[in-house]
Amino acid sequence: MKINRKNIIYHEIIGLNVCILKHLDPNLEGKCGKVYYETKNTLVLETDKGKKIVMKKGAIFEFLIENEKITVLGDDLIGRPEDRVKNLIK
Repeated sequence: MKINRKNIIYHEIIGLNVCILKHLDPNLEGKCGKVYYETKNTLVLETDKGKKIVMKKGAIFEFLIENEKITVLGDDLIGRPEDRVKNLIK
């Protein structure tokens, strides 16, 4: 199934380009990079200045997929990545 606006929270997001639009830590706002790794509560972004660990809770992310910007609430991404992917096929 092709990743799109409706199913992005169920897909694998490692490797996608992302920017942080809003975050509980204002110092992270505006940071962009590629999702390098993901845990239940964090994303690890590979940026120009190295890797950044970003909490999902309270964040608003903007993913770029095929020249389309897709806004996702970090709270919707909380959970184990493998469980989120499993929910796609239910």
